[in-house]
Amino acid sequence: MKKSFLSLLLLSAAFVSAADKKNVLLIAGKPSHGPGEHEHNAGIQLLASGLKQSAADLVNVDVALNGEWPSDERVAKADTIVIYSDGGAGHPALPHLDQLAKKMAAGTGFVCLHYAVEPAYERAGWLSVDGKPVSPPPAGRSSKGKGALEFKDWLGGYFEQHWSVNPHWMADFKVIPDHPASRGVKPFGSNDEWYFNMRFRDNMEGVTPLLSSIAPAETMNRGEGPHAGNPDVKKLVLEDKKPVVVAWAVERKDGGRGFGFTGGHYHAGWANDSQRTLVLNAIVWTAKAEVPAAGVATKFSEEELKANQDKKAPRKAPAKPADKKK
Repeated sequence: MKKSFLSLLLLSAAFVSAADKKNVLLIAGKPSHGPGEHEHNAGIQLLASGLKQSAADLVNVDVALNGEWPSDERVAKADTIVIYSDGGAGHPALPHLDQLAKKMAAGTGFVCLHYAVEPAYERAGWLSVDGKPVSPPPAGRSSKGKGALEFKDWLGGYFEQHWSVNPHWMADFKVIPDHPASRGVKPFGSNDEWYFNMRFRDNMEGVTPLLSSIAPAETMNRGEGPHAGNPDVKKLVLEDKKPVVVAWAVERKDGGRGFGFTGGHYHAGWANDSQRTLVLNAIVWTAKAEVPAAGVATKFSEEELKANQDKKAPRKAPAKPADKKK
């Protein structure tokens, strides 16, 4: 009798534990760029493996690859939604903003990695999903482009063309702030395409910078353009010389949490323990699970880190100038 009662208690505890686990939905965009760059499928699968390795008692993991948008049922279950993909007018979230708005209003987490922090941009009128201008903008949406208003709210900030920039540079993260997402994260440096000068919420409401570094003057060498530079960001880097924010967390009034991370251009960056831990921690945090005191610490072999990369043609070396005849 006592044995049966004890077994029942243990079984009941297991069911309670399973019910308490949060559901993480990870969405990878289509293959993009050259080998080792924008490896959305490999990166998402690596993060999924990390969650299974060190947070299996906290979260369930669901993965969608190659730009596939998950079924309504899979989206409905999610406690946080993670997108690692190309952005702009082809952002995989843009056709599903109404569906996501309902999830966000219910307090679902939202995570965007690298190019996925950039929604569509308004060029001539308002960009629809297929890139054709539509005017006037739908009620309640920003005239800056489709998804801009939503990303500013759900994510806390986003890449806005002619304001934000995307140079490749060596960032040195000397100070890691105290936050659940930074548990176990040590100061580190990384050469990546770190976007900065995000269009954040007004007065940084609810936003906590997690990775900040002083961008070198060389990041402003590209002139001006939709991604290259503008007077405001040049003043920030060349005159003010203030640290720029490249990863951040937000706590929303709807109870949801968001995390934006602008690195991740190079797949090799996921080999950095601190970078990987920060992102895994943030995923767990946005799902409203308790981040372990030492963070979501993971270990991968070199083979595991390189696995699942898309088959891409090697980038062609730039043509050498023809020798001048003497």
